[in-house]
Amino acid sequence: GDDNSGRKVITFSCCRMPPSYQLNHTRLLEYLKYTLDQYVENDYTVVYFHYGLKSLNKPSLKWLQTAYKEFDRKYVSKTHVLRFVIFNGLVTISFSFPRYKKNLKALYVVHPTNFIKILWNIFKPLISHKFGKKVTYLNYLSDLREHLKYDQLNIPQEVIRHDENLQRKQKGKLPPIVKVPPPRPPLPTQQFGVSLQYIKDKNKGELIPPVMKETVSYLKRKGLQVEGLFRRSASIQTIKDVQKLYNQGKSVNFDDYHDIHVPAVILKTFLRELPQPLLTFECYDHILGITSVESSLRVTRCKQIIQGLPEHNYVVLKYLICFLHMVSQESIYNRMTASSLACVFGLNLIWPSKGAASLSALVPLNLFTELLIDFYTNIFNSRTMPGE
Repeated sequence: GDDNSGRKVITFSCCRMPPSYQLNHTRLLEYLKYTLDQYVENDYTVVYFHYGLKSLNKPSLKWLQTAYKEFDRKYVSKTHVLRFVIFNGLVTISFSFPRYKKNLKALYVVHPTNFIKILWNIFKPLISHKFGKKVTYLNYLSDLREHLKYDQLNIPQEVIRHDENLQRKQKGKLPPIVKVPPPRPPLPTQQFGVSLQYIKDKNKGELIPPVMKETVSYLKRKGLQVEGLFRRSASIQTIKDVQKLYNQGKSVNFDDYHDIHVPAVILKTFLRELPQPLLTFECYDHILGITSVESSLRVTRCKQIIQGLPEHNYVVLKYLICFLHMVSQESIYNRMTASSLACVFGLNLIWPSKGAASLSALVPLNLFTELLIDFYTNIFNSRTMPGE
């Protein structure tokens, strides 16, 4: 899933750890590296579910030392080393590699024990202040909703039941149900969280939403050669402020923020908050099948899928992909190839109607997006819509 800033979320559930004698720890290490390597080039978030870690399934100290040395040998430079260690009598977590340190933006520890908190305070002087600010303790699963898309998380039932038990124990009963006021109707100037059709109707029939037009225009002028464009995050409060301005129909001057990543994050946020993905729920299964198509026919298959989009979605998608193609053409400067952009935009363009996309789904979703960007001219050359 994604957090509220559009960063990818990696979860680790201790209750899923089998007994140590049943686990091939060498393969576990390879799996951890494989999983992390798909995300750490971009900003990312980690959610650590502590419940379920016991003496029976805790990793051995020897394995932790091996893991540390492996990451140390592969990733660490002499001048960029971070060691973050939580000792809770059961587990040790080490971040000791530069890009993992730099791009990890938040670590949420869910259901922490008091002992973890005490030891954190003991070891706090040994941990950099900057990294310490990234760690947040959450006592209940409901607390996660403030930070990320909770419904997209695949949370083990054991963790959910443990959370329910914790809440029952609090004063002997579940906390009172808070009455949530009914949602307000969107403003006439609303840009985020409303459909493309709504925005079109409120903007004199314009097909390209104003927020998309303005962010793309700004980034074309000032961001094409910025290294890591779309990989970096921006201040959460700034993003909220800019969203509020757009939703109120007020003008936004991105020069005022002195951060090229603000319009980049705003563009991703707009796509992610559409009620239905730009590529539509109906296309999801078709896109998943792209890996089963022979390599030489994949561009043709992409073209077929895109041709089936509603006119409005097609026009907006073409506008966006044209821009991303331009960004990829400057990859010698910005280091954002079509593949890199696909990793960022894949799940902002398409997601399943229920739950979150599985890890295995990322390969076809990102491949499809990469093909759209790489072969933009071929894929979008046969369908022109009025008003583009």
